[in-house]
Amino acid sequence: MTNPQQPSQPQPPTGQPVQPGAPAPQPAPQATPQPQPQAQQPAAAQQVPAGAQPASNTSTNTPGTTVASAPAAAKPKKPRTNLRTFLFAFAGAAVACIIAFGGNALINGGNSGYTIQETNSGIVINANTDDMTLAEAVAAKTLPSVVNINVYANTAAQGFSPFANQAQTLEQTSLGSGVVLTADGYILTNNHVVDGADALEVVAEGETYEAKIVGTDPSSDLAVVKVDGATLKPIEIGNSSELVVGEWVMAAGSPFGMEQSVSTGIVSAVNRSYADEESGAIYTNMIQTDAAINSGNSGGALVDAEGKLIGINTLIMSTSGTSSGVGFAIPVDYAFGIAEQIIQGKTPSHAQMGVSMITVNDQIASRFGLSTDEGAYINSITANGPAAKAGLQEGDVIVKVDGETITGASDLVLAVRSHNPGDKVSVTYIRDGKEATAEVTLGSDS
Repeated sequence: MTNPQQPSQPQPPTGQPVQPGAPAPQPAPQATPQPQPQAQQPAAAQQVPAGAQPASNTSTNTPGTTVASAPAAAKPKKPRTNLRTFLFAFAGAAVACIIAFGGNALINGGNSGYTIQETNSGIVINANTDDMTLAEAVAAKTLPSVVNINVYANTAAQGFSPFANQAQTLEQTSLGSGVVLTADGYILTNNHVVDGADALEVVAEGETYEAKIVGTDPSSDLAVVKVDGATLKPIEIGNSSELVVGEWVMAAGSPFGMEQSVSTGIVSAVNRSYADEESGAIYTNMIQTDAAINSGNSGGALVDAEGKLIGINTLIMSTSGTSSGVGFAIPVDYAFGIAEQIIQGKTPSHAQMGVSMITVNDQIASRFGLSTDEGAYINSITANGPAAKAGLQEGDVIVKVDGETITGASDLVLAVRSHNPGDKVSVTYIRDGKEATAEVTLGSDS
């Protein structure tokens, strides 16, 4: 990844691997509790620690036995003994009530804020809070579906012998992350992660596989790679259109080559758009988050509190090249649609109006005698295209789309690409100094 030239421009967080840190110390063993008389309890629900496989945690206690005996002498009983007996009896009754009526508390493992259940399709998390234990549960569900992608390029000089050992000329050039979409090995990542790759390696749950590029879409900065001969764990797909600012999220990936890393934060904003003039990628309706995203996180997962995929981590805004708490993810509603088209062998389609544009400024306004000094000037128009069918003409200046101000050509591209082919948009334009509105049904660029 190159450092940004200006602080205000997001950058793709790719990077080189570094050695991971030393293993964490083992926790000290817990003291053995003194046995207490308890009623027999059912098997407790499975608890899922971070990075571990679900395990059954069963605890069974044998009920105590009471033996009657004759008193040694007629002595007055102390009130304290009566109180202790009452408390033990009350505790036993309470345990019985929990066993009979408190199934949810047992499943929660002492935390009433969420429940974790094991189903045939995987771990299901029903969350109401965002505490540390929730993060552990979400990580346990998410990480098996997030992979590390190592990118290799052929660095041999031109004119090398065709009989040379090609494997010796491959050098690792970059790394990134990916998200498993299907059990048979389709993985979604960023185009800038795999761009220029001559060979790919995917590391999934500690196993390394060769991978191939299925297809790419540089315009949306998305790509799909495939691992053959492996059974992977697909991630659960969420809904990015329902996100709200302040919602808890987790980013998962391989920052600086440190595989299976997570960071947590919130949704800082939604519907952020950015056009990268250098790569030509157009990012629309992105999710902004303060969850740490760094070099190597590109293509990784942004998930919600239920461990569902809501975005593909893609960009950071930073003056140092590392996380400044401003990261961006492509919303899954858009990314998954592009991935489906690639997997089906189609050319990914994007919405378009059928016009070429020039950004209006003082010079352009003076040159063409325009009544406005900002907007998108229609330089040419596609015959029978969406704009032409709606009555727009060359020389019109588009100043609004669906009520949102358009100050230049980039604004118009982002506004159009935030929709799907077939959507209708309201376009406000200026012709001969007068403002008018047209309804445009967007077409496809495929």
